[in-house]
Amino acid sequence: MIRLLLVEDEDRLATQLSEGLRTVQMEVTWVRTGREGLTLAKSGDFDIMVLDIGLPDQEGFTVLRKLRAHGSRLPVIILTARTSAEDTVRGLEHGADDYMPKPFSFDELVLRIRLRTRRDDPEESAGDVLVAGDCVLDPVQRSVECDGEPVKLSNREFQLLDLLMRNAGEVVTRQAALDHVWGSAAGANVLDVYIGYLRSRLGAAAIQTVRGRGFRFVA
Repeated sequence: MIRLLLVEDEDRLATQLSEGLRTVQMEVTWVRTGREGLTLAKSGDFDIMVLDIGLPDQEGFTVLRKLRAHGSRLPVIILTARTSAEDTVRGLEHGADDYMPKPFSFDELVLRIRLRTRRDDPEESAGDVLVAGDCVLDPVQRSVECDGEPVKLSNREFQLLDLLMRNAGEVVTRQAALDHVWGSAAGANVLDVYIGYLRSRLGAAAIQTVRGRGFRFVA
């Protein structure tokens, strides 16, 4: 059963959402403030957090930033009425794994929750250690080293690098990357943002852009 932390201050929505998620076999804990949400998210007792941005005590962006600064890799789906491109990018830059606008489809939310929790299960990612060039990726330990130095990656960054390294030297199409990491739930611009994140951590030359096709990890 998925243990879900819901941080939402709109009582009617939160009640309906909690009841709906429980009918699809999810264990839901609901809190109204960012402070409560952050404390519980740090506990390690949850598989995923669904987070509103407009909270009464602090922005959801602040909660997310503090959670990632704490070192937590808890998957986070932002659920908000703020739908501008700037807010979407801001949420992803602060470490969100997904960004859904209100109003939303309940069935789509359930699908995204299941995608995030399944893809972030180490048993789902188990496999051989990958070595490409100076980089070593361990899917079981979820660790990456390049030039002998550890590289800290978010969940989505790790999944994207895993895909690129498994296909080192070959082109990974944009659609294949979106399907693998986000389940096609995110726009193409999100992929570009995450490719940029990886380049900043591994070096710009590590990932080549193949115009009109996708990306290639250069061993």
